Amino acid sequence: MRLFVFGIGYCARHFIENFGGRFSGISGTVRSAGTRPHLAGVDVHLFPQLGCGPELLERVQDADVFLASAPPGSTGDPVIQAFGDMLGRTNRQKAIYLSSIGVYGDHGGAWVDEQSPALASLPRTRARLDAERSWERTMRGRVAILRLGGIYGPNRNAIKALRAGTARRIIKPGQVFNRIHVDDIAAAIMAAILSDGAGTWNVCDDEPAPPQDVISYAASLIGVSPPAEEPFATAEMSAMARSFYAGNCRVSNAKLKRELGVRLSYPDYRQGLDALWASERDSIDL
Repeated sequence: MRLFVFGIGYCARHFIENFGGRFSGISGTVRSAGTRPHLAGVDVHLFPQLGCGPELLERVQDADVFLASAPPGSTGDPVIQAFGDMLGRTNRQKAIYLSSIGVYGDHGGAWVDEQSPALASLPRTRARLDAERSWERTMRGRVAILRLGGIYGPNRNAIKALRAGTARRIIKPGQVFNRIHVDDIAAAIMAAILSDGAGTWNVCDDEPAPPQDVISYAASLIGVSPPAEEPFATAEMSAMARSFYAGNCRVSNAKLKRELGVRLSYPDYRQGLDALWASERDSIDL
């Protein structure tokens, strides 16, 4: 299989590092030369702003699998806008679109699954829903939509936030979030590629939990005092940060396990943070 990645960011880099050997060729795009990743054997191009060069067009046309991790903008999905007439032209092509469980919106903390209504109320979550539909239309149904929980992993986790002094314990009673380790995202992407079917799957952990609990657990691991609690109503936050609390639901991953056979390496945040802390200590010992 030949893979083309639209947006080689955090998740896509980890996918390539874990599963790149499964492909006969890998190409992809980044937004700027400064974000060009150091991945052996990957043919990296700048995402086109004004037009596509012949080499980039050839790589897209030759791909068997598209992995799209670029978020939608105010005018729609940038990949569909730039390459829509080249995607899904043959039955051999398949796409994996990385979306967000944020599309479910506020269900008052109740459990939801892929059949639950998407109550997206924010512009960015409505844009995600629109992007999902655009990929379904463009690929004529040959797309796996993976709705991701809050992403964490190496260099992007509560331990690192505590060390950087950016961790906060914002208390909003009843608020929970699902999370997902980047290695489990990579495994879900590979499972979706190998699956014969198409559809939508939630890629998240088993245990939705209050955000302050994650910070407290990380603090206990590294032996520091957690930051003081801050009531959500009076906490100083950016509009973007506050908007994440607009959605509140417990997201089920049962379909991911049942249909794609994914077994999570880190089914809850404690196991994920334990592994990250152990890896950090091992690197110090070396």
